[in-house]
Amino acid sequence: MKSQTILFAVFILLGLTQAYAQSTTYNGFPSLVWPKLYDISFEKAKDDLGEYDKPIFSPSAKALNGKTVTIPGYMVPSETSRKESHFMLSSMPLNACFFCGVGGPETVVEVFLKAPIAYTEKPVQIRGVLRLNANDPDKMIYLLENAEVEGIVED
Repeated sequence: MKSQTILFAVFILLGLTQAYAQSTTYNGFPSLVWPKLYDISFEKAKDDLGEYDKPIFSPSAKALNGKTVTIPGYMVPSETSRKESHFMLSSMPLNACFFCGVGGPETVVEVFLKAPIAYTEKPVQIRGVLRLNANDPDKMIYLLENAEVEGIVED
């Protein structure tokens, strides 16, 4: 019974991930960016430090590289401070994000804001320059630089 419950939960979370990947509205904000970022594959690569999964970006993701985009999501909290200028933005709520083991690395963007903002559990919309990262394993595969907050969903 317990294994059936866990299996059911996994199917629901996988369904949520797939629904987010096919949607053009995230967290109350429209987005044509996330579906393009979700379109990715990985290949095994090796360097001096060992083997890793190297991202292979789709043509639609490559077309966004270096462009200013607006992307909605959820802030992934950091334990370092209440105000953040560098954080992860997840396309999915925290209970289903990459760091909780459900989404893949393509569901998260590493954000570098011009000015820090206070952490919020509410969905946010952020605008910045998107960079694709296939070579630096210390950073996420998607980076949003020189970014600014455009909106926060208020109750």
